[in-house]
Amino acid sequence: MTAEAAWQLPELSVPCLRVQDMQAAEDQQTATATPATTVRRPALSPSRASDFKQCPLLYRFRAVDKLPEVPTKAQLRGTLVHSVLERLFALPQPDRVPERAKELLAPAWAELSGERPEWAQLFAAEDAGQVADWLSGAEKLLDRYFALEDPRRLSPEACELHVEIELDSGVRLRGYVDRLDVAPTGELRVVDYKTGAAPREIGEAKALFQMKFYAVVLWRLRGVVPRQLKLMYLTDGQSLAYTPDEPELRRFERTLEAIWQAILRAGKTGDFRPNPGRLCDWCSHQALCPSFGGTPPEYPGWPEPDPGVETLLDRAD
Repeated sequence: MTAEAAWQLPELSVPCLRVQDMQAAEDQQTATATPATTVRRPALSPSRASDFKQCPLLYRFRAVDKLPEVPTKAQLRGTLVHSVLERLFALPQPDRVPERAKELLAPAWAELSGERPEWAQLFAAEDAGQVADWLSGAEKLLDRYFALEDPRRLSPEACELHVEIELDSGVRLRGYVDRLDVAPTGELRVVDYKTGAAPREIGEAKALFQMKFYAVVLWRLRGVVPRQLKLMYLTDGQSLAYTPDEPELRRFERTLEAIWQAILRAGKTGDFRPNPGRLCDWCSHQALCPSFGGTPPEYPGWPEPDPGVETLLDRAD
């Protein structure tokens, strides 16, 4: 049996749970198990941890000030493709074909843009062809996905899985896994879809940071080190697979604890310093950054209850 075949489960037909279904069940359970006044503990997400590593001031702008950011059309397309793949795995296995996936694009976009009307405003109202061309680009990403694997041969345990754990040190980790595969032998594979091209050194390190974050959470939740962390890059149709081990995850866990302690120290004083670098060209907040002659808004104080929230756009990148 090949390494890939170990994850193919044609004998199972249970569709992957969609995040809406899982979240609804979780919300109902929380409502019956805890009082309405329960406040979620502050937590660290992979995106916000990566922000702080990259630039503490970027972390502050996003997690503390919660400044709005206008997404690019490429980011929205990534969000849309993630939504379609989530819906695709909710279908019975025989129905997970390219044509069916493409049929899901328009309704998925209608739902997403209905929930966030400002996203639709990125397209000129008088040019209906813009949306059609944009959706055509999403179709190409789906074609490349199907070139990488056959979803009819897979039965993931969950899609867009919310995971959360509090480490012994008191650090709370929280995030969403694109897809979790479980082999008949019990081995775990964490799958993440990237709608960009396979990255260079900086991007690859950032992507692996995110995947190791999920690996730590799943290891602590289930007592099993994930057998494989798999990144699927849909722009150029490449995959990157990585196998972590327990000593590595222990070291990475200590890294996350150190990041959280540094965030807490900065949170007490408001001293979130900029760290200018090559990624500044893509930052939405240059006008407020001292490194570019700007002035940040007055520090509002440490946020409650939860500075670790990830957005749909975070999870689609």
